[in-house]
Amino acid sequence: MHPVKAILLSVFSGLSISQAAAATTEDLTEIVVLGSRERLERVAGGAHVLTEQDLADSRVLTINEALRKIPGVFARDEEGLGLRPNIGIRGLNPTRSTKVLLLEDGLPLAFAPYGDNASYFHPSIERFNRIEVLKNSGQIAFGPQTVGGLVNYISADPPESFAGRLAARGGNRGYRDWQVAIGDTIAATETGWRIDATRKQSAGSRENIELDVTDVGVKVRQEMGAEQSLTLRASVYHERSQVPYSGLTLAEFVANPRANAFVNDFFDSQRVAAALTHGWQIADDMALRTSVYATSFDRDWWRQSSSSTQRPNDASDPACLGMQNLNVGCGNEGRLRSYTTFGIEPRLSIDGSLGDHSLHTVVGLRHHREHQHRQQVHGDTPRARAAGTGPNAGLREDNVREVEALSGFIETSMTLERWTITPGVRIESIRYTRSNRLSNQSGSSALTQLVPGIGLTYKLTESAMLFAGVHRGFAPPRVEDAIRVDGASVELEAELSWNREIGLRFEAEDRWRLEASLFEMDFTNQIVPASLAGGSGATLTNAGRTLHRGAEVAAEWRDDGHALAPHARVAWTWLPVARYVGTRYSAIPGNTHVNISDNRLPYAARQMATVTLGLRHGPLAAQLEGTWTGAMYGDDLNTVALTADGQRGRLGGYVIANLTLQYQRDEALTLYASAKNLFDRLYLGDLSRGIVVGPPRLLQAGFEYRY
Repeated sequence: MHPVKAILLSVFSGLSISQAAAATTEDLTEIVVLGSRERLERVAGGAHVLTEQDLADSRVLTINEALRKIPGVFARDEEGLGLRPNIGIRGLNPTRSTKVLLLEDGLPLAFAPYGDNASYFHPSIERFNRIEVLKNSGQIAFGPQTVGGLVNYISADPPESFAGRLAARGGNRGYRDWQVAIGDTIAATETGWRIDATRKQSAGSRENIELDVTDVGVKVRQEMGAEQSLTLRASVYHERSQVPYSGLTLAEFVANPRANAFVNDFFDSQRVAAALTHGWQIADDMALRTSVYATSFDRDWWRQSSSSTQRPNDASDPACLGMQNLNVGCGNEGRLRSYTTFGIEPRLSIDGSLGDHSLHTVVGLRHHREHQHRQQVHGDTPRARAAGTGPNAGLREDNVREVEALSGFIETSMTLERWTITPGVRIESIRYTRSNRLSNQSGSSALTQLVPGIGLTYKLTESAMLFAGVHRGFAPPRVEDAIRVDGASVELEAELSWNREIGLRFEAEDRWRLEASLFEMDFTNQIVPASLAGGSGATLTNAGRTLHRGAEVAAEWRDDGHALAPHARVAWTWLPVARYVGTRYSAIPGNTHVNISDNRLPYAARQMATVTLGLRHGPLAAQLEGTWTGAMYGDDLNTVALTADGQRGRLGGYVIANLTLQYQRDEALTLYASAKNLFDRLYLGDLSRGIVVGPPRLLQAGFEYRY
């Protein structure tokens, strides 16, 4: 026997491992979040899966469109292609998706999940064939962000034999994309491989915008006998766009709601990522999955609109002398960011028994490191990395931020007849350092947090299950929030909450699916800016207690046996409570004396709903989808009227409709046409840096050919 195998078997022999039990059918290199139906029966929290068919039925354009099909998820538009997603769950701040854990195949997707969990890129949704969303209980095995939920994107596996896919579509506002996928499995060597490539271009949702993205992913799987396998995942993402940072003032919005004066704002980014996962079936009921991952992300955002609070000057160069000279006498400010991330994460899963109780245990460890290099350069021309000659020119920021995190968890599901109880605990130990190269000042900070949780499921029938859970929500502060530029510790605490949920999950004959739940998130400390993304001069502060309470329903029905093969899907969210609790004063300058206790949290709509209706008859298919987003506030004062700078006020509710028509000529070729925002509804999407409206009506047509 292999010595490592012998040691592991002896260490866990106390669990009375049953060698007679059926061996796992899961992929040895798959890090399971939801996965199989058997796994879903152990999940004691809101859990939703968007399948490849769900995405194809509506010819999803962006990740925002996809996630609106799931209750509790608010996906806010920004530039028009979902390249910088703003995802919030159950009333949490959606800006840059900082309160959501984003994963790809179970591994971190964000470029700095511990030190700067902000999303300034998003891979092409066409690279994935499934999306999983897990909320509340059940997140102990994943971190560090466990306050609201996680989104896991599943990349397509190599095909069993040579196969491929070619797709293209075009539309108004300069939209065009093409996608190529090709793969095979070499039987002689048991090597499977797949390559996915996507290129997109669009004029975005406002004037003077040009978005240009290329995304390539590679997946190689090598079987190493019956007990071991190895999977390599690698991707390269590149964006070179003309896209503004600021929104509009109220006067600019009234004059032209899709205007954009900042024609010299540019965003360039490149991400290279790789992950290697080794799977080892140590015994029939013991498997070890070890992943090593690394990413490199470079991001340059050149802005004339460097600070939207400086208007009407609104430029990095104070000699600009107002908006009228913006494109002739103003310099550009470059926010230059470079991130590298590395981690190693082994996970051991064990199936066994303890008396009459069957057990499924997962134990995991992680060592994770992040390196950030952040510069701010003021130049004379866009993308000019050399410092300019204007009165505000030069290198204004040059600092390095480091994060080292050690974490571990253990989670056990114990089943007896109809009951399954799943206790678990996670520990996160994080150390931050920050060095200011301009002043030669540096500092460090550290925190350690225990994150417990417990879930319970009860199988009512073969089709219905009750679930309930309680867990500690945790989100670490960013480096820049924990340590000031002079190296002093800010003592900004981690976000902590108690999350509770109870619900029902039902499935019958692959025709009906229902999940309904009641939830509560009680934050002892939620970090909430007065106006999101730094608008109105706000800074991040310990907000103290906030309370979220609500209900969600997800229902799906389809009848493939009918001549019209109808299907319907509903996702509904009700959030009556999302408010500040206790004594709390506004952080908006000039209003710090105003008590905002019981005010509603920004960007927390009371209700949201998405309803989908579809038909298929022979080769023809049609689907109509309507999404309703309720009204919400853009600031902690709950300002109603839009302010002159466009950064505070009430965002009215709105409904957008999407229509998709498809003709499947044969098993290989599909032709389709779609209309996003069918009725061209003009609505406010964001006020965090000025008024930003949602995308206009987008008309597209394309084809998909599989071979």
